[in-house]
Amino acid sequence: MAEKVSGPTRRRIVWLLAATLMLLVAVLLSLAVGSRQIGPGEVFQALLHGGTSDNTQVVRSLRVPRTLVGVLVGLALALAGTVMQGVTRNPIAEPGVLGVSQGASVGVVCAIAFFGVHTPAGYVWFAFAGAALAAACVYAVASGGYRGASPVKLALAGAAMNAFLASVVSGIATTNARALDEFRFWQVGSISGRGSEIIGQVWPFLLAGLVLVAAVSRGLDALALGDDTAAGLGHNVAVLRALGALGATVLTGVAVAAAGPIAFTGLAVPHIARGLVGTAHRWVLPLAALLGPVMLLVSDVIGRIIFPPSEVPVAVMTALLGVPFLVALVRRKTVVAA
Repeated sequence: MAEKVSGPTRRRIVWLLAATLMLLVAVLLSLAVGSRQIGPGEVFQALLHGGTSDNTQVVRSLRVPRTLVGVLVGLALALAGTVMQGVTRNPIAEPGVLGVSQGASVGVVCAIAFFGVHTPAGYVWFAFAGAALAAACVYAVASGGYRGASPVKLALAGAAMNAFLASVVSGIATTNARALDEFRFWQVGSISGRGSEIIGQVWPFLLAGLVLVAAVSRGLDALALGDDTAAGLGHNVAVLRALGALGATVLTGVAVAAAGPIAFTGLAVPHIARGLVGTAHRWVLPLAALLGPVMLLVSDVIGRIIFPPSEVPVAVMTALLGVPFLVALVRRKTVVAA
């Protein structure tokens, strides 16, 4: 006789299915809505059969890469935020907490100012290099001294590194007018104009980040009980925290390299996911992986149509749309701890 599915498990499965449906709808909207409105039938026709019409070219050449980048970035930010909150046991931790986003910004502004790089595809490797170097410095600082890289020490080292790197970015940008002019468009955070070449550059890193997240997913539940309890359950706390931080760093590097700094998605989505399915990471991680792209794509679609023919960058819209969700969650009940 088949084992009966419990009520809480059934509810979690329903939320996962609902989030999958929302993601499919968000993808369709991203392909159909914009300055040129394209019907769903024409979208499917363009995807399945191609053609030479203007609508087909818009869908296949512009909106498909933009949508794929949106899915990739939303997935990376949501998972990075979930893991970061679990590793640091800090409910307000987000992907930039280890200085990763600011490190990527330093890489990009240096690429513009000193290496003559002027395209998003060219920024990718410099953004990755800056993100990786910043994260390594933070972890090196936090791991010294008593008890190694504790959550508090990671947060403090990350805050210090963020402040230092922000001053470096400001110093370079404000003394180089051309660098400032180009950097400000990248810094605002957008998936507009991102081509398929960027996807080809970052997907291996996304895959590596997903593998690292999968490796630490069970241990995150143990970390939530405290370091001593996690060690008592057989986990190597230092290795677990290092792998989790590395996974979050890689995923944040993917997102920032592909689209620039996009705040709030990595902060809000994990809380929304925990509010819907509880604190067990075997449910929180997959739900966050679905809701992150939904938030990013819906924000991008609204940004395209709110002030036509201009577009509001997706980073602005994610904050405007994400804040009400988080406020409602906080008002409804106590924030669920990571």
